[in-house]
Amino acid sequence: MMMLSKSQKKLIASMGQKKYRDLHGLFLAEGNKTVNEFISAGIVPHLLIVSDDWLPDNPELITENLIHVSRNELSSVSFLKTPKGVLALFPQFKYHLNNSAIQNKTVLILDGIQDPGNLGTIIRIADWFGIEHIVCSIDTADFYNPKVVQATMGSAVRVPVHYTDLPEFIVRYKNETQNPVYGTYPGCNNLYHSELSEGCLIIIGNEGNGIRPEVDHLVTGRISIPSYPGGEKTSESLNAGVATAIICSEFRRRLMMPNP
Repeated sequence: MMMLSKSQKKLIASMGQKKYRDLHGLFLAEGNKTVNEFISAGIVPHLLIVSDDWLPDNPELITENLIHVSRNELSSVSFLKTPKGVLALFPQFKYHLNNSAIQNKTVLILDGIQDPGNLGTIIRIADWFGIEHIVCSIDTADFYNPKVVQATMGSAVRVPVHYTDLPEFIVRYKNETQNPVYGTYPGCNNLYHSELSEGCLIIIGNEGNGIRPEVDHLVTGRISIPSYPGGEKTSESLNAGVATAIICSEFRRRLMMPNP
């Protein structure tokens, strides 16, 4: 077993701040499933720190940058309360948003989603429902935040996440397609009674403030998730991740329905 150097510990600790993640072009991942997903996808770790608890899916892929440490040594640098046996630093992904490639796709738009756990969950939901792209406002939580990466459980490797000026992106999208732009709001058109299109944008608003005005006026179809029973007092709202799952499920259910 080895000990981590001071510079290695400092580098790992710096992954908690976006400016240092961007400076080094790296992000941190922990846990067997998450780390193994990245490695199996062919992403070579910049640094791979393992204890005896690590169970690699593809040990033959690990050829360098591996440091075997004790559980205590791993715990000393882990971002988790209960370390998961492996911690890795990976190079950040380089994505390019090709507008023509998404014209016939269902694309999630995140307008100011600030909770890292919500963003990670939404990425995992997108992966489950085959949604290939997520486009975020600049102020949405950072994709490379360790809490986001942890919440994706490896789905981050399959779902490109893009950051851009949303109003500008949506205006360009509407000019290039005739596709609907759906916005999620309370008390609007019932999701289950609305006409839904596969090629579209689905906007999920900020956890507390919803969709901001400069994005709101670009929406062409307002949809809501009805509470049950109708007219009865229920919780005020749904968690952004939960709402996204329900909406994506209904969109995919429509596609799976047999043609009349």
